[in-house]
Amino acid sequence: MAAPANSTVYVDDDDDAGRHSLHWLIESVGLNVMSFGRPTEFFDAYDDSRPGCLVLDLRLPEMSGLELQERLRAQGVRIPVIMITAYGDIPTAVRAMKGGAVDFIEKPFNDQALLDRIQQCIQLDQQMREVNASFEEVRQRYSTLTKRERQVMALLVVGKSNKPVAEMLGISPKTVEVHRAKVMEKMRADSIVFLVHMARMCGIREDPDLVADPRFKSLLLQFEVGAAPEDQAAARQ
Repeated sequence: MAAPANSTVYVDDDDDAGRHSLHWLIESVGLNVMSFGRPTEFFDAYDDSRPGCLVLDLRLPEMSGLELQERLRAQGVRIPVIMITAYGDIPTAVRAMKGGAVDFIEKPFNDQALLDRIQQCIQLDQQMREVNASFEEVRQRYSTLTKRERQVMALLVVGKSNKPVAEMLGISPKTVEVHRAKVMEKMRADSIVFLVHMARMCGIREDPDLVADPRFKSLLLQFEVGAAPEDQAAARQ
């Protein structure tokens, strides 16, 4: 699969010859490349709107590759990182991988193997961006619901049918049906099972209005990934 046209591969390596060689290698397969000799140069140039990956040398001036990786994580930057080094050891590799690196590659490396890994990282970053965009879209839809609609949605996704929802909220089943239709419309859900999936995406368990209400707090504690509510909800469609 081809990399997105706007993707960028960032190379941060203080060895001039190695950095120029990497730049040429990556550019030779049609990828956009930006290369730097210092971490501060990378931070100045990094564009979060473009998918890509970072090929990062372990030893750098100003801060190490591991420290740069930790700073990225602290700032919420999720770019895939390939750590490269001529001075690798197992503890360092483990630390890099635990810090979120996709791979830890020792120099000298196989050019094609590195290029393949870069392509995989770009695709991974693109997929992560698409997932994050989906989450934001679902959260935006959820924000359009009224407080009553969010209450109805919470009860629906834990498997409650219209009658128990009406009794719990002190409204008529007919009114519940109206709210239910509005929830399905605003969330753009074509089934309760899909609504359950979106409830997880938007973090309904952390909704402060629901958590503050004793009627919902205990119910939402049941709302775990992989738990039974889908089956219950599907049976009540």
